[in-house]
Amino acid sequence: HAVGAFMKKRIHYAPLRPFIGGLAIAGAVWLLHGERYIGLGIPVIVDAFQHPLAPWDCFGKLIFTVVSLGSGFKGGEVTPLFYVGATLGNALAPLLHMPPGFLAGIGFVAVFAGAANTPIASTLMAIELFGAEIGVYAALACVVAWLVSGYTGIYRSQRIACLKQSYVPTGIRLAELPAWYQSQTRRQKTDNETPTS
Repeated sequence: HAVGAFMKKRIHYAPLRPFIGGLAIAGAVWLLHGERYIGLGIPVIVDAFQHPLAPWDCFGKLIFTVVSLGSGFKGGEVTPLFYVGATLGNALAPLLHMPPGFLAGIGFVAVFAGAANTPIASTLMAIELFGAEIGVYAALACVVAWLVSGYTGIYRSQRIACLKQSYVPTGIRLAELPAWYQSQTRRQKTDNETPTS
């Protein structure tokens, strides 16, 4: 969302935003030989389950996706999240001395759980895709990702149904949170400036 806000602030003519973003992406692909970071990336996701990959693959896809969506291109958010999660899990496998395929599966669902605020659905997806034996590990990773992600997400119209912190009201949309935080800050300033007798 920050890249989109930055582009809107700097480039007022809307059709120019995707043009400039497209030039930046094309230039980066050409300079960095980053073909693996554009498109859906299904072959890379499959590779993440089979053998070790470059540890920076998750960041490459994340940056290309953020620039693409932020500059106004319309596309999916879900498959890039699977890509980032699977490649991040793959990259963490040697550090944690665990099988790359196992952590690729955990990353696949945990990143999605955090970004979409769906820990239960993501855990069930892990069980469906990778088998029941991964369920406990996936549930733990998905809940941690959900908690750590705070009140952000890819679906800005999503309503908060379950509190992660006690000070945010339920029923509010993610897109409404910045205005709510601002009103709370103003209220606290007013309360602090009011003289007490």
